[in-house]
Amino acid sequence: QVQLVESGGGLVQTGGSLRLSCAAFGLTFNTAALGWFRQAPGKEREFVAAISRSGDNTAYADSVKGRFTISRDNAKNTVYLQMNSLKPEDTAVYYCAADIFRFYGASTSSNTYNYWGQGTQVTVSS
Repeated sequence: QVQLVESGGGLVQTGGSLRLSCAAFGLTFNTAALGWFRQAPGKEREFVAAISRSGDNTAYADSVKGRFTISRDNAKNTVYLQMNSLKPEDTAVYYCAADIFRFYGASTSSNTYNYWGQGTQVTVSS
């Protein structure tokens, strides 16, 4: 059974940093592209960042480019999201997801992801 477990969320002030982690279990990790999505209250889930199987290709939402960095450690079955210069509008529940059918690149569409974590809350105070 595949399980994705996020951690690292919390409360931070504007301009601060957080690093989210997502550990994968029951998954052949290096064969999955991975993504981070977020959902704020009253809003739809939106794409944040994604990384290919090898880690060579990444994609970011325009709203986080230059502030967030996605990375993966295939030896630890873990994907990370380093978030710097946080803003109140980054407040959301952050989810990691695995796309096990993507051989190249990384998808920005939630529809292509097969497995999801339970989410971790990130709150940025002004």
